[in-house]
Amino acid sequence: MDVKRLRVALIAGGISGEREISMKSGDAVQKALDPETYEVRRYDPRDDLGLLLENRGNTDLALILLHGRYGEDGSMQGLLDLLGLPYVGSGILGSAMAMNKRIAKSVFTMEGLLVAEDVLLYRGEPYSVDEIMDRLGHSTVVKPASEGSSIGVTIGHSKEELLKGIETAFQHDREILVEKFLDGKELTCCVLGNKSLEALPVIEIVPNSKFTFFDYQAKYTPGATSEICPARISAAQTQEAQSLAMRAHRALQCRDWSRTDMILCEGKVYVLETNTIPGMTETSLVPLAARTAGMTFPQLVDRLVALCLERGKA
Repeated sequence: MDVKRLRVALIAGGISGEREISMKSGDAVQKALDPETYEVRRYDPRDDLGLLLENRGNTDLALILLHGRYGEDGSMQGLLDLLGLPYVGSGILGSAMAMNKRIAKSVFTMEGLLVAEDVLLYRGEPYSVDEIMDRLGHSTVVKPASEGSSIGVTIGHSKEELLKGIETAFQHDREILVEKFLDGKELTCCVLGNKSLEALPVIEIVPNSKFTFFDYQAKYTPGATSEICPARISAAQTQEAQSLAMRAHRALQCRDWSRTDMILCEGKVYVLETNTIPGMTETSLVPLAARTAGMTFPQLVDRLVALCLERGKA
């Protein structure tokens, strides 16, 4: 091993619906990796899996920047484990649990975290919209169980909108969640670490008037969303959100880093989901929180690599 340069496999792209964002994350992180410190080889699982296997003996660690299916769900993590390659981020179990919103919510509930009430539906099985609305109310959120970037997520305020939302979600997944709509402040908090955890400043997310919530377009359209860091909440609420993000990180057995999305509704903080490989473009949420904490983008990337290496020595 070259003590001067760490040989890094930067893995981005893939075949999920979030491929474009993954490529942008890869571009930003590759730019941030100091060429005097790192020897970077980039791989796109859609085209380069054979090359990754071939070069495994010349790789010290992998930096996975795949978002969504086949990258954030434990699939790539399992391959790297079989190859004996260390990698930044959560392992197979943590990745798989966090990716499936139903399983993640079950874990959160066991941990004592507040979550939105929901109804689970399976494609091809009967359901009653009236019964769903009787249980959850007239305002609902419908989401595929295993998609990211709010792909396939809709909000409905009527029976017709709920039906349409269910139809849309089933286009993306065979298992979907219908949740009670929580009207409040959208928050997110990044956690760094393993045995010792650090919660970065909480971010408040405010989509502009064209968007009803932080959906795919609101996430990735320039100027569509105001991301306020630190969030405009009380010190006690900030501490609670950071504590919940760390508890979610531990409960899901996350490693190195995660970002947990929450909503502050009627004075209570509800946990929505945890992302094990959040977006890493220079305008993404995690770099914003790190910047607010006094960390540059290259320093953030260095920190993630260091956490992976430290974990390997433990």
